[in-house]
Amino acid sequence: MAKVHRFDHPLIQHKLSYIRDKRTGTKEFRELVNEVAMLMAYEITRDLTLDEIEVETPVAPCKTRVLSGRKLGLIPILRAGLGMVDGMLRLIPTAKVGHIGVYRDPETLQPVEYYVKLPTDIDERDLIVIDPMLATGGSASHSINVLKKRGARSIKLMCLIAAPEGIARLERDHPDVDIYVAAVDERLNEHGYIVPGLGDAGDRLFGTK
Repeated sequence: MAKVHRFDHPLIQHKLSYIRDKRTGTKEFRELVNEVAMLMAYEITRDLTLDEIEVETPVAPCKTRVLSGRKLGLIPILRAGLGMVDGMLRLIPTAKVGHIGVYRDPETLQPVEYYVKLPTDIDERDLIVIDPMLATGGSASHSINVLKKRGARSIKLMCLIAAPEGIARLERDHPDVDIYVAAVDERLNEHGYIVPGLGDAGDRLFGTK
């Protein structure tokens, strides 16, 4: 069964409060999302493996540890997932970035795929799927299916805010994929929006309606 990891770090929760606030403008919203993504990247990479090496400090030889070389891949779900990529790349700049374009049909609330561009070696990478909102779970589940069909074997999902309905969908469809979130909210409304949520993340990131 998939595990849900909630990030309760004070800095994440502080910044998330301003991300939720409807008075926060596009520029500040975008900056805050990037900052929270960077903080979450620090947490989500906690289980990366290390190798021991020896270096020469200015004083003496020193045994120390470096990343073992396991490859990482970031897969934002377009378009809102783009708002979190730069913050993550600040910590893990060597990660490759793929893109999956999915929108939610406003009538059926079902995912509609329109774009897929991925690294050729995703089967060799630890992948982090990125989407600010896990609402119905349809887009995330569809995107994870896309990756699995192309050979991906190690996948995590990272979101700012999740609804219980979306978590339940992911646990049912992909019990092998752990979910990393800053907050789990109350529910979905009749339009499939998270309550209280933060509104439409894509619109708030890019200043559209």
